[in-house]
Amino acid sequence: MQALIVTAHPDPGSLTQAVARQVAAGIEATPGQAATLADLAAEGFDPRYTAADHGQFQRRNPAAPDVLAEQRRLDQASVLVLVYPVYWWAMPGLLKGWIDRVFVQGWAYGETPDGRIEKLLGRLPVQLIGLGGADQGTYARHGYDVAMRTQIEHGIFGYCGAPVVGSDFLLHSDEAARAAALRRGFAIGAGLREAVATVS
Repeated sequence: MQALIVTAHPDPGSLTQAVARQVAAGIEATPGQAATLADLAAEGFDPRYTAADHGQFQRRNPAAPDVLAEQRRLDQASVLVLVYPVYWWAMPGLLKGWIDRVFVQGWAYGETPDGRIEKLLGRLPVQLIGLGGADQGTYARHGYDVAMRTQIEHGIFGYCGAPVVGSDFLLHSDEAARAAALRRGFAIGAGLREAVATVS
């Protein structure tokens, strides 16, 4: 199994980045499995959806070189893991911009002449890990967890046909919860091959 772990947090010392490293450690604890960390902030990925990106959507020009590079990286992965902080009850703009620019028509999905949508990413299982500062009661009381799962699991990956094998919110309201988040990150990584096998 070759996992691509994508993070979107500007602070390399953040809990988000620490959890991503623990996921990678959990994956690599089993021989024959490997993980690549893709830190979009450190790499300087440009999330802005430009006129050139819109031209690609309208099939007037090819995708930009940085988009093609990301698609090649995803094509080499057997599972995608997104680890991100929850900002305003959504993923950060950097990660959403990465999806906007990379998960494009012709690669992530297609449209037939009669208007039907073709889901092209059935080969790419996805594990989602969102880190939030509120507690589970707050998420449940306001429906944030359901809203985000609907938006991300159904609205993005369901549209492309990428099966979501896990969707976790690691909520760190105190130091004990932060430590539990790190342990959970390792456990998610260690169990990822088995989760992926359920959709293979």
